Amino acid sequence: MTPFKDYRPSGVIPATLAAFNDDMSLNEPATRSHLSQVAAVEGISSITVNGHASEVHACSFEEQQRILAFSLDEIGNRVPLVNGIYADGSLEAARLARMAESEGAAALLVFPPGSMSMGGQLRPEMALRHYEIIAEATNLPLILFQYPQASGLGYPIKTLLKLIETIPSIRAIKDWCNDPMLHERQIRTLQGLSRPVTVLTTHSGWLMASLTMGAGGLLSGAGSVVADLQVDLFRAVGEGDLKRAQAINGRMVPLVQAFYAPPFLDMHNRMKECLVLLGRLDKAVVRPPLMKLSKAEISGLRRALERSVNRPNRPRGFPRVIICDSRC
Repeated sequence: MTPFKDYRPSGVIPATLAAFNDDMSLNEPATRSHLSQVAAVEGISSITVNGHASEVHACSFEEQQRILAFSLDEIGNRVPLVNGIYADGSLEAARLARMAESEGAAALLVFPPGSMSMGGQLRPEMALRHYEIIAEATNLPLILFQYPQASGLGYPIKTLLKLIETIPSIRAIKDWCNDPMLHERQIRTLQGLSRPVTVLTTHSGWLMASLTMGAGGLLSGAGSVVADLQVDLFRAVGEGDLKRAQAINGRMVPLVQAFYAPPFLDMHNRMKECLVLLGRLDKAVVRPPLMKLSKAEISGLRRALERSVNRPNRPRGFPRVIICDSRC
């Protein structure tokens, strides 16, 4: 049972990484340390585990349960934990939801089933039934993950509104529509409902623009590295301090451009390497099909870190970047 029974997703929600050993097994001590470091950032509202950032696609049900359990043990009394629900089948998604509630998660981030990419937008009743099955399995608040429309996994706004109307436990969406006009429309529409639904942006590449549109929070894997900058930016925008927001955003840009450069699937791989450079993780091990980054790309990440956080007025809590030939 979660100690955060009335949790409503909003604010800054970092999605944390999962550390692995050289044999590809879970590295629990390193992951616990990472979780504790992120949870110590003043101003975050919660933390997400078992999401894209933690390579959930490569983790079994048992590993996801273990990650959630030791995450709760490590930081569950400090911040609410959002658990990802990543499954192609609705029954497996419901099983994950029951497990997460039983373990003590405060909310669920529900990924769209991959099978919906093959024309699911033409069958909105399938998305509705998927969410109904999950909602019937748990009393936890749900965060709907809104993908880009071009992926085939994004919900057209008519479907999105039907889902929200039918499933009252949908309290927020993680918006990755990747379309500024649609993003603003979703913010204005969903947060203006009689039962408002919070829009959590995950558009890290244009985060300041997204927040100035009125997004009620952000949920991003980049928070595993720069959660304090995200908090500062969220506050500056909320306070209407545009000049300060621009300065903070300028410090984030080199890193997010490096994180989300092609190929996009290496984004969390790059974040792990940055944690190594920052002295916050011993090694950056990823599970196949992801592969170790080249030395040249790691050197590029080091330069991005130096431009972003390794300066006289670097963000709170971040040590200077470790520069050594053995890591770079």
